[in-house]
Amino acid sequence: MHKLLIVEDENSLGEILNDYLKSKGHASYLFKTYKDALHFFKENTNSIKISLLDIGLPDGNGLDLAKEMRTINPEALFLFFSALNDPQTRLKGLELGAQDYIVKPFELKELELRLDRILQIHQKLKNLPDEIGLGKLKIFFSRYQVQAADKSFIDLSQKECAILESLYINRGKVLSRDQIINSIWGEDSFPSNRTVDNYIVKLRKWTETDPNHMIEIQTIRGIGYKLIIKE
Repeated sequence: MHKLLIVEDENSLGEILNDYLKSKGHASYLFKTYKDALHFFKENTNSIKISLLDIGLPDGNGLDLAKEMRTINPEALFLFFSALNDPQTRLKGLELGAQDYIVKPFELKELELRLDRILQIHQKLKNLPDEIGLGKLKIFFSRYQVQAADKSFIDLSQKECAILESLYINRGKVLSRDQIINSIWGEDSFPSNRTVDNYIVKLRKWTETDPNHMIEIQTIRGIGYKLIIKE
């Protein structure tokens, strides 16, 4: 059982989500406004496992709410849902470090599968060291962050963090795009190879801040990627 926060102002959908997640054994709590949800989060920040946030709220924006929650708890997990299938809005959510983004309308079973995968990946990342130093760079898997050579922190989405984790554990070995997709998205999801490439772009921007190039994500043409760490 996990404690979940639902923030959804559409009455029927909010009640359906709340009832469904409770039927699956979770302790879910439904709020309809930015203000009430933030207050509850402040009071329960250490026990909430995942927050499910609607983008459009009557008194604010779900993206802004996630930012505030992250300042309170840097390890907070988010799943956004919205009626807007807008690439820019989706990108903003993922840049905030969201674990997933689902477009309305959606099947309850799809939501359940996505939540299960988020929890599986999160547990896997929690089992890694809290801090991994790689020359001037650092990885904080449990916080979904990396530190650049200039000491600035970069927030990662769960999928970005999971891709980096797979590359790190298999460093020196080639991972195909299909292997990455199956391990992180699951066999029932169908992202394209281009999706994986887009995530790699952000990770490379981080690795390239190190003038000594201690860590490198190599492209293996026609196959996938390999992480190289210099001794």
